[in-house]
Amino acid sequence: MEMWAELARAGNQAGDEIILRRRGDIYEIRYNGWELMSNFNHRSEVLLAERSLRLLGRPAKRVLIGGLGMGFTLGAALEYLGPDAKVTVCELIPEIVGWHDEHLGQLAGHPLRDRRVEIYLGDVMDVLRDRHATYDLILMDTDNGPDSTVRDANNQIYGHDGLGAVERSLKPDGIASFWSATISPKFETNLNARSRAWRRDDVLLAGGRADAFHYIYFLGPGRQAAADSHERFGSRSLETAISF
Repeated sequence: MEMWAELARAGNQAGDEIILRRRGDIYEIRYNGWELMSNFNHRSEVLLAERSLRLLGRPAKRVLIGGLGMGFTLGAALEYLGPDAKVTVCELIPEIVGWHDEHLGQLAGHPLRDRRVEIYLGDVMDVLRDRHATYDLILMDTDNGPDSTVRDANNQIYGHDGLGAVERSLKPDGIASFWSATISPKFETNLNARSRAWRRDDVLLAGGRADAFHYIYFLGPGRQAAADSHERFGSRSLETAISF
């Protein structure tokens, strides 16, 4: 069996260690020894963008993506966006942006070369706090989801303050979506406390076991646009869609 080869390494002031490695056609980013992302099973990252744009039901002009990663969510979004759209991608680790030039860009079709894309180097929460009714779509692919954060500060994204910032940054008929490695009862409780409708899609992993899933949470339009979105989101209680 081919061994893993380390391609690059980065660190930060907090002492965290981020490693990019490769084995054959598989690329993996590890954060303090934990797998953060890979290109082995990225179907749910693609669907995060595709399904969100479909649920929106209209062209998106302004999109915010929390987390660049290997670029699969960004690449999928660009396939559906018009020429005048603008996508802001927040990436906390500048080295990951640099790795796209040398190692990762080809995996998702070099999305950073698209003129519609701008990179913000920093915490997505800083952007959310400074925006009001700005985005048609917010796609959060940060960490491993609400219950599997490898960076403690990311927990705030999924709590009361973080969801409030997301809602304020969305246009009234906008949609926010959150990728998750697991079902999160706590996050679902937090979503139930919001005024917007929500749903969860369970995405079967390609080539995985019959019980191997990733999950996407969709937070729908506000009360002002709720009537138009009823068929897409149902009531504020859980609506699960099993997807093969």
